[in-house]
Amino acid sequence: MAVKLRLTRVGKTKQPQYRVVAADSRRARDGRFIEILGQYNPRTEPSTLSIDNDKAVRWLLKGAQPTERVRKLLEISGAWAQFTASKAK
Repeated sequence: MAVKLRLTRVGKTKQPQYRVVAADSRRARDGRFIEILGQYNPRTEPSTLSIDNDKAVRWLLKGAQPTERVRKLLEISGAWAQFTASKAK
């Protein structure tokens, strides 16, 4: 099973909010997921981001591949630096 870290859209029409999730890459964007890692709201000023870095690093160490947008969000939250530091050990 190929696991991806990606965004799942939630919220009302024209008012998107996103969850950062670990999901099987073959599932639909808003389909079933394995675990919720955090939330991202681009509509607030500044954007709101809350990610559980420990869960994200655990999934990255297991081989999960983040999408481009999720990778940028992980860099902002500090989880990506945590992952590269633990991977270098």
